[in-house]
Amino acid sequence: MRDELLAQPVADRDWVVTGTTPETMQELGYRQVGKDFPVYLHPATQEEYALARTERKTSAGYHGFEFNTSQEVTLEEDLARRDLTINAMAIDGQSGALIDPWNGKRDLDNRVLRHISPAFAEDPLRVLRVARFCAKLAKFGFRVADETLDLMRQLSRSGELETLAAERIFSEIRTTLGYADPQPFFSTLRDCSALKILWPELDQLYGVPQVALHHPEIDSGVHTMLTLEQTCLLSDSPIARFASLCHDLGKGETPADILPHHYGHEERGAEITDRVARRLKIPLEYRDLAVITARYHTHTHRALELRPSKMLKLLQAVDCLRKPDRFELFLRVCEADARGRTGFEDRDYPQPDYLRGAASALRTLNTGRVAKAARETGANVADAVRLAKIDALKAYAKQYNA
Repeated sequence: MRDELLAQPVADRDWVVTGTTPETMQELGYRQVGKDFPVYLHPATQEEYALARTERKTSAGYHGFEFNTSQEVTLEEDLARRDLTINAMAIDGQSGALIDPWNGKRDLDNRVLRHISPAFAEDPLRVLRVARFCAKLAKFGFRVADETLDLMRQLSRSGELETLAAERIFSEIRTTLGYADPQPFFSTLRDCSALKILWPELDQLYGVPQVALHHPEIDSGVHTMLTLEQTCLLSDSPIARFASLCHDLGKGETPADILPHHYGHEERGAEITDRVARRLKIPLEYRDLAVITARYHTHTHRALELRPSKMLKLLQAVDCLRKPDRFELFLRVCEADARGRTGFEDRDYPQPDYLRGAASALRTLNTGRVAKAARETGANVADAVRLAKIDALKAYAKQYNA
């Protein structure tokens, strides 16, 4: 209903059924798929049909609810348990009339995300959902109603956010990173003090200074969001976008006495990123790219200055030949990091192309022939292959700079 009124593509339709029982649904050929409450698939269309229900908070966490799906539950009661007014609208399946008991259409027109009732504060997952809607609807200019933001802050203080499963938290993050503009998700979580609970390593970047000459925006948290913005322009991969959020996490733990410099933040950042990945139970492809980006992004910035031997170490460290797709994402995040600085958005950044060419030089080297020649002469095969790779990179650099 919401997307239709915003003239957005409607991926699927969800139906609410009142005045019936599970037995009747099954007799009509509907197949039950819901475990916590009855949801059924239409025998022909496979669309979801859920029995109208109410819910009652029984314990902490977003699983702590008891559901009532009796025949007496009305559509209005079912809509009342939704999170936001813009998600509590329905269309009568027969007449086509809009059913809007909570003024969702008004809030939709006014671009406001507003909770329906104080029961909103019973479910900690709603903090993440509202933040995600801020990102999903960013192009329409939606804002969170003040009173709803107050309830989100209340949830942040309550300890309920700590009950959220790691997989559920990351699921919301991953979904959001697929949107055109994910940044409002994180700014909303900061506004309601939830980010420091759900992802404290990211939150603590805010207020950490950097050298103004290289980072006119100064604030490390602001720089991270600018990097995310640039990554979104360069790649639609949620994996790359997640890596951009992690690339400077090490700056959050820089010793105060060396600020605004961040010596060693790369290695610290890789360790912190690995810790975050384990806590949030993040898939390996997300973790691996984020870790190598944190550890090696500054090496990429200096690529044109690296000696061939150092260049080889970098290319081997990021596994450019065996994992070319990940290597490409790595380069794009590094470029986003370079451009994610105030006034640097359009600066020339030749390093990715330079490294792509260097990887190509290694790829075309016939290491089998080098190894065979080494064996025939009694030379150390590993040393011979390494020296051949360095020579290939040396020749490439000479050609590039010619």
